[in-house]
Amino acid sequence: MIVNSKEYEVRNLHYIVRSARSKDAQALSELRLQIDGETENLDRVKGEAYIDEERFKDIIKNDSESLNNIFLVAEVNGTLVGFSRCEGNELTRSSHRVEFGVGVLKDYWGYGIGKNFLKESVSWADANKIKKITLNVLATNEKAITLYKNYGFKVEGLLLKDKLLSDGNYYNTLLMGRLN
Repeated sequence: MIVNSKEYEVRNLHYIVRSARSKDAQALSELRLQIDGETENLDRVKGEAYIDEERFKDIIKNDSESLNNIFLVAEVNGTLVGFSRCEGNELTRSSHRVEFGVGVLKDYWGYGIGKNFLKESVSWADANKIKKITLNVLATNEKAITLYKNYGFKVEGLLLKDKLLSDGNYYNTLLMGRLN
């Protein structure tokens, strides 16, 4: 589904949150790769599950035509610095819910980009009768957990020793959900 662009300014950083477009595909491929290398808060290490330009074009096309998907990007001076996605499906038993995921370049953390992705996604879900948004978050990512709780998400489960990080230790993952 496509949403209207919104402009934000936080601490002198002006950015736009908008729906992903086909012409963003190559930049998204590069952005995702860079973000994966900057944080251990995601499921992948840099280069894993690589998505090339053509695959991103397919994802963007499918998401723009689906009532259960939304793909947003954050743009600063014409450059993509983050993305988020809510992905649902058409299966009768689970078509009422979507899964939220987000990634923002480390240089742009602290400017409310992730918060605004979440705010836009929750607003979209509520307006489109999506009954539930789910997400997974590392149990050590306290800042993200607090943000999610502020938007009505609750911890629904705990996956013990779910992620092996570069320090050689296993970390727990929280399963969170927000009901509409």
